[in-house]
Amino acid sequence: MGLRFLADHCISNRIIRTLRDTHHEVVRLRDLLPVESPDAIVIVQARDLGAILLSLNGDFADIVTYPPRNYKGIVALQVRNHPEILPQLLARLTLYLELHLTMEHYEGKLLVVEVDRIRIRE
Repeated sequence: MGLRFLADHCISNRIIRTLRDTHHEVVRLRDLLPVESPDAIVIVQARDLGAILLSLNGDFADIVTYPPRNYKGIVALQVRNHPEILPQLLARLTLYLELHLTMEHYEGKLLVVEVDRIRIRE
């Protein structure tokens, strides 16, 4: 098995399926918590599961509010109301994941996934 992710409520089944098809474990937050759960509860749930949080929610990319060093990893997909870029984002993300297959690589990091790059903040 590959990496372990907790998919935020905003993560589509397409994204979840893509990650599962590439042999990663993806737990859907909606199976654990109510949809209206506050972000602070969501990120604690990811930490408690020992999972990398996967979200489209830009709030999780705020390193002041959610310092990456406190979590197992945060991956923020930057769709920005342009769903047509999702295939490119997923291609960039899955290629990166293939090259970095250990959970330790993501611990304490925020990955901001954009079409043309992945920015890493610690």
